[in-house]
Amino acid sequence: MGTDTAQARATDEAAERRREQRGWYFYDWACSVYSTSVLTVFLGPYLTSVAKSAADADGYVHPLGIPVRAGSFFAYSVSLSVIVAVVVMPLVGAAADRTGRKKPLLAVTAYVGAAATAGMFFLDGDRYLLGGVLLMVANAAQAVSMMLYNSYLPQIAPPEERDAVSSRGWAFGYAAGALVLIANLVLFLAHDSFGVSESTAVRICLASAGLWWGAFTLVPLKRLRDRRPSVKEITAPGPRRLAATVRDMRRHPLTLSFLLAYLIYNDGIQTVISQASVYGSEELGLSQSTLIVAVLLVQVLAVGGALGMGRLARTYGARRTILGSLVAWTITLGAGYFLPAGAPFWFFVLASGIGLVLGGSQALSRSLFSHLVPPGKEAEYFSAYEMSDRGMSWLGPLLFGLTYQLTGSYRDAIISLVAFFVLGFVLLARVPVRQAVRDAGNPVPERI
Repeated sequence: MGTDTAQARATDEAAERRREQRGWYFYDWACSVYSTSVLTVFLGPYLTSVAKSAADADGYVHPLGIPVRAGSFFAYSVSLSVIVAVVVMPLVGAAADRTGRKKPLLAVTAYVGAAATAGMFFLDGDRYLLGGVLLMVANAAQAVSMMLYNSYLPQIAPPEERDAVSSRGWAFGYAAGALVLIANLVLFLAHDSFGVSESTAVRICLASAGLWWGAFTLVPLKRLRDRRPSVKEITAPGPRRLAATVRDMRRHPLTLSFLLAYLIYNDGIQTVISQASVYGSEELGLSQSTLIVAVLLVQVLAVGGALGMGRLARTYGARRTILGSLVAWTITLGAGYFLPAGAPFWFFVLASGIGLVLGGSQALSRSLFSHLVPPGKEAEYFSAYEMSDRGMSWLGPLLFGLTYQLTGSYRDAIISLVAFFVLGFVLLARVPVRQAVRDAGNPVPERI
C-alpha cells in the first residue's frame, strides 16, 4: 500500500511539474515578440526617422538639453536601458530569492514592459523623447523579467530534463517571433490595402507586440508557483545584498569561469544578430525586403535548431554540444566573408546557418548555467547571467566598428567576430563542468 501511495505521489508530482513547465514555456512565447518585431525589425528605423523629424538644422535633437545626433538616438537609448537593467537586476534578484515571491515580481516587470511597448502606438510626429523613454522602460523591464523567468528553470526541471526544457522554451519564443513577424510584414507591406499609412502600420506593429506580451504572460502567471526560500541567510536588502552576491560568486570560481566564457561567445552571437543586416545592406547591396525575409528565416529555423541541439545534448552533453555550436558559428562567419554581392540566395544560406545554431547555443547555455547555481540563489545568479548577456554586449559592436573604420571593409569587420567564438571555445573547454556542478552543491547529471 505504501509503495502504491508513493508511486501515485510521484506520478502527481511529475504531472504538476509538466504543467508548470508548459506554463513556463509561454513566457518565451509572450516576450520574444518584443525582441523580434520591435528591437530587431521596426523600432530602430522608425524611432530614428522620428528623431530626424525633430532635429534642428544641424541634425541634432536635444533631450534634456544634451545635443545628440538624431541618427544615434536609438543606439543611445538602448545603451541607457542596459545601464538601468544592470543596476536593477541584482536588486530584484536578491529580493526574489529572499522572499521566494518571484511571480509577483515577474508580473510587475512583464506588464511594465508590455505597457511601454503598447504605448509605442503614440510614437508619431516628432515625439522622439517619448520613444526613447518607452524603449528604455520596455528594454530594461524585459531584461529583469527574463532574469526572473530564467531563475525558475532549476526549480521546475530536474537536472536530467533541463537541456530539453530550456530548448523548448527558446523554440516557443522563436516560433512566436516568426508568427507575429509574418502578420506584421503583411500589414507593413500591404498597408495601403488596409487603408493605413506606413507610419501607422509600424505603430500598430509595435503596439501589437506589447498586447501579445501582456496577453500571453497570463499563462505563466497562472501555472508557475512560488516556493519558500531555501537559503535563510538571505536577509540583507538592496546594495548590501548586491555586494554579498559578488562576494558569494567569488566562492564559486568555476561558475565565474563559465560566465566569462559565455560573456565572450554570446557577445559574438549578439553582434552577428545586430550587424548582419548592416553587412547585407552595405557590403552585399541587398534590399530591405531581402533582409526582412532573412530575419524571418532565422526565426523559423531557430525553432528546429533549438530542439535539435537539445536532442544532441542528451547524447553528447550540453557542454560538448555548445562547443560544437561555436565551431559551427566560426565556419558560418568564415563562409559569410566570401559571400558574393547582390546574391540574395547565398545570404539566405548564411541566415539558415545562423538560425540552426542560434537557438540551441542560447538554450543550452542557460540550462548548463542552471547546474552551476547554488540552491536557493537562482534569481541572484541569473541576474549575473543576464548582466553578462546585456551588460557587456558593446564589445562586439565596438570591434566590428573599429575594424570597419580601420579597413573600410565590412567583410573584414564580420570576420573579426570569429575571435569571440574562438576565445569562447577555449575558455569553455577549460571549465571542468562536473567539478563546477559539485562545487555549487548540485547533483551531477549523467551527461552534462
